[in-house]
Amino acid sequence: MFRGIDPNVNDPTQCHPHSEVPEKDEDWPTLTAILQFQMRVRTRLSNLYSDIAANKITLTRKVARVLFMTFEHEALHAETLLYMLLQRAGTGTLPPQGFTVPPWKSLAATWSAAPQPSTKTVTLGPAVVTLGHDDAEAGDDSANVDGHEFGWDNEHPKRAVEVAKFEIDWRPVTNGQFYDFFINSGKGAVELPASWVEKDGEIKVRTLYGPVPLKIAQDWPVMTSYNNLSVYATVKGGRLPTEPELRLFYDKFNSGYEGGANIGFRNWHPVPATTGGERGAGKGCNGGVWEWTSTTFTKYDGFVPSELYPGYSMDFFDGAYQVVLGGSYATIPRIAERRTFRNWYQRNYPYPWIGGRIVYDLIDAKTA
Repeated sequence: MFRGIDPNVNDPTQCHPHSEVPEKDEDWPTLTAILQFQMRVRTRLSNLYSDIAANKITLTRKVARVLFMTFEHEALHAETLLYMLLQRAGTGTLPPQGFTVPPWKSLAATWSAAPQPSTKTVTLGPAVVTLGHDDAEAGDDSANVDGHEFGWDNEHPKRAVEVAKFEIDWRPVTNGQFYDFFINSGKGAVELPASWVEKDGEIKVRTLYGPVPLKIAQDWPVMTSYNNLSVYATVKGGRLPTEPELRLFYDKFNSGYEGGANIGFRNWHPVPATTGGERGAGKGCNGGVWEWTSTTFTKYDGFVPSELYPGYSMDFFDGAYQVVLGGSYATIPRIAERRTFRNWYQRNYPYPWIGGRIVYDLIDAKTA
């Protein structure tokens, strides 16, 4: 019913295309009207699934794409809603129903005792990284659905990118690391992460159960803006990874949900990263956050806007957004584990559950 406006963070008067915004309170639809609309849509969707199962409607690739878009888009916006609820957790937002509050002190003791990687970084490349997959919408009406992998328009087509040799941290920047930087040298250079809250002179980390002391969450990946993490990485002598660099790291070391990754509500909060351990040849998870890349979200050679949802990507090709990969603890596995999926956020937007790791350039002695 409502089209998101996604205003520019620096200039909120600049918005992407959206439906007309009512000027008076009485012009907005009532809660009853919204819930009735929701019920009609869900009933129609349920009937469509029933008709497909009964062979009353042929499941063409176009019909399947509509169902795919409906499911994934709703899942993404459910996570977005949680960003807002997190800001009020403990002061208005109720904790997840049916889940007990985690035993924070016991968990923190276990986390702090976990072994760390024997090295801070791993060296990757040079390599050719394949991005995207082939999923053209043209011909969807008659194409076969079996075995087809659907994606959004910015996932198509498949393309190869060369990546030079580089070093990359095994694990994302943690709350503890960023706190030390913020207190000792970062004030004025970075902003207080929106995933933190200062109460009675103490920094705490927000969770959907309410804020927890920093010492509980010190080993979790910090969730903060691209601008904050880019400054941090630069001061530490590195930078944030490009999309193909982070993709290469994920391809080699991401364990996936079945391997224990903190996605799909395995927990309702981040956990310490596990990549870089001796078991599993370094495979693990990043703790349950998306990750920033230094790649700007923009048009590329071969990009074709969706016919069903032409503004899905194109509305955001304005140079203000960075490509984000992976998934958070609230991201459904079919999105977090699809290697071609790309998300994007404004680089100074503070609320999404996004972390980042540092990459270090390596100079080839032969060319230096």
